[in-house]
Amino acid sequence: MPKMKTKRSAAKRFKVTGSGKLKRNKAYRRHILTKKSPKTKRNLRKPALVDESNVKPMKRLLPYI
Repeated sequence: MPKMKTKRSAAKRFKVTGSGKLKRNKAYRRHILTKKSPKTKRNLRKPALVDESNVKPMKRLLPYI
């Protein structure tokens, strides 16, 4: 059986923590920042964890990570 390929787009967007959870960056921080409050922008800086319902399909995209 051939090796499985990692989806490179997913590998660039997600990192695995020490406990095996997937870490992601938050959306809505790219443009149109003038109407967003400083508190909102500050909270968007922090990374978040991928929801449990999405972990299994994401791990399938990242077989060796």
